[in-house]
Amino acid sequence: MTSYKVKKYLKEDIVAEVPGSKSMTNRALLLAAMADGTSRLEGAAFSEDSVHFLKALESMGFKVEADEKRCTVIIEGHGGNIPNKTAGIYVGSAGTAARFLTAFTAMGDGEYVLDSSDQMRKRPMRELLEVLESLGAEFTWLGEEYTFPMKVRGILYGRNPVGDVKEKAEIYSDEPEKNRTDISGKVKLNNDKADEPKKKSSNIERINEPKAVDLNIDRSSQFLSALLMVLPIAFDDVTIKMTGTREARSYVEMTEQMMKQFGHRGVEKLENDSYRVRGGDYIARDYDIEPDVSAACYFYALAAATGKWAMVKRMRKESLQGDMKFIKLLEKMGCTVSWERDGRQNLWLKGPDGKLKGMEVKMSDFSDQALTLAAIAPFADSEVTITGIAHIRGQESDRIKVIVDELAKMGILCNELSDGVKIHPGTPKNTNIETYNDHRVAMSFAVTGLAGDGMTILNPMCCKKTFAGFFDEIDRLEE
Repeated sequence: MTSYKVKKYLKEDIVAEVPGSKSMTNRALLLAAMADGTSRLEGAAFSEDSVHFLKALESMGFKVEADEKRCTVIIEGHGGNIPNKTAGIYVGSAGTAARFLTAFTAMGDGEYVLDSSDQMRKRPMRELLEVLESLGAEFTWLGEEYTFPMKVRGILYGRNPVGDVKEKAEIYSDEPEKNRTDISGKVKLNNDKADEPKKKSSNIERINEPKAVDLNIDRSSQFLSALLMVLPIAFDDVTIKMTGTREARSYVEMTEQMMKQFGHRGVEKLENDSYRVRGGDYIARDYDIEPDVSAACYFYALAAATGKWAMVKRMRKESLQGDMKFIKLLEKMGCTVSWERDGRQNLWLKGPDGKLKGMEVKMSDFSDQALTLAAIAPFADSEVTITGIAHIRGQESDRIKVIVDELAKMGILCNELSDGVKIHPGTPKNTNIETYNDHRVAMSFAVTGLAGDGMTILNPMCCKKTFAGFFDEIDRLEE
């Protein structure tokens, strides 16, 4: 599908269903792989990012069984060990896989070649890689420095010689045919050695000398999440001192909670904006993944802009996901929220009878929703100013520039700021939206079309990165 024609949404209640949280799925995959024993993940996402994560774990020698229809993943963890001591690992455009698995291999006792899509090669990695180097990991840059492709020799190399060793790890920049996974129906991810017996959790000799590192997360909080999760398997005691200005850490809080859910004692927060991480084991478990709040927000945004009621199935009041802040923002803009409307503890949201209230909002802690807010800002009664999002220039696209350019095509005045945008109210006209291969651009501006007079979304299937069925869900709403 090269384009999708969005039509004005004319029906009443909006009732939608979204996949499992990509952020929680990919954290759970890593934690389950580092745990000792077999974990079962329910409600898992099967987005392009999560499939890349699954295939990467399989390349590392983990036995994984995935059932897309039932949204389940079963993974056999090895107590902090990576079964294959050499491997070629491809992370695609998945930022979580790129940061989390690079950190995981750096904690290990093997040598790995990691590569990514061209898009991911342009995204931030240096800050994380410099910390991993300071802790003892060795990197060989196979292209430009501090980005993919790269070769990593783990910190514990030579200390814990356990597991399968291949003669060499192949370098590749595109996914080889043999590694492509058909995820229709029940599948086991391709791995010639997956069924061979692996030596499981050895007693890893952690490095007991206390360590201290500096880390800047201004460009991505995933750097911190990656370190928090992997450090306990290789070190007894590490203090991470934050050096940047970014205070937004909702995804880091998710990471901390999930570490505890998988058996870790938890992270200690120190007074000088530091995190102390102690060594410890993760415990295999059955784990239920929440629906993706980031995806749900598109449907709540549609309700906000049209004055209708919307409900996304299975939303949780005590969600771990930071994008729940977007729901609170919509309340401030004049929307009504109810967990009682149908008597079933579902999250319902109704847009105002008139226009949304314009306001200024700092979105650094839920910046994935900056595009969503930008998409409905023209329907407000005054300017909407979004700040604190300078870092989104370095995501799948320069999202600040994209907001300005694509709103201009619709006839909406938008001023570009150093760390955000100021959007003036107006009537968006139906036009062709360039998506820049950015899933959030496609889904956000589809909402503008649904709330307005339609829109044509080019390359709509870039949304498969996180929500392959998004436009199918739009079609279902309109039936």
